[in-house]
Amino acid sequence: MTEEGTPVPQFSMPTDTEGTLSSEALKGQKYVLYFYPKDDTPGCTTEAKGFTELAEEFSALDVKIIGVSKDPIAKHEKFRAKHDLSVVLASDEDGETCDAFGVWVEKNMYGRKYMGIERATFLISAEGTVQKIWRKVKVKGHVEAVLDAAKEL
Repeated sequence: MTEEGTPVPQFSMPTDTEGTLSSEALKGQKYVLYFYPKDDTPGCTTEAKGFTELAEEFSALDVKIIGVSKDPIAKHEKFRAKHDLSVVLASDEDGETCDAFGVWVEKNMYGRKYMGIERATFLISAEGTVQKIWRKVKVKGHVEAVLDAAKEL
């Protein structure tokens, strides 16, 4: 499982706007990877809109925002268009990146157990080190907390 102070796990994923993004290509850049369960669901939409609303403030800090789910690129494109999102959306259909970051977990809803993405956010330094991790994220106030931590980079 990924921990604070460790190198970011290696990853490479297609995005809906920037071709393929990888940990290697992002070296030298600060960024946020936020993992979310599914496009166009209430919590995921609120989180994506929150990052979009504060995108200029993150940009002023030279911090790129990347949302990650297992949804395919075509679904990401519809999600972006429907909600006018400005964040990059990456597709981890094979689940390798979710596994590397430890966010593919057993969940329990109404007594039914299933595997899914745990809502989690990782703040990565320009040197490629995981600076801060938020797990089991509650959406309300989360984007602001990430922005505050990004100001410390």
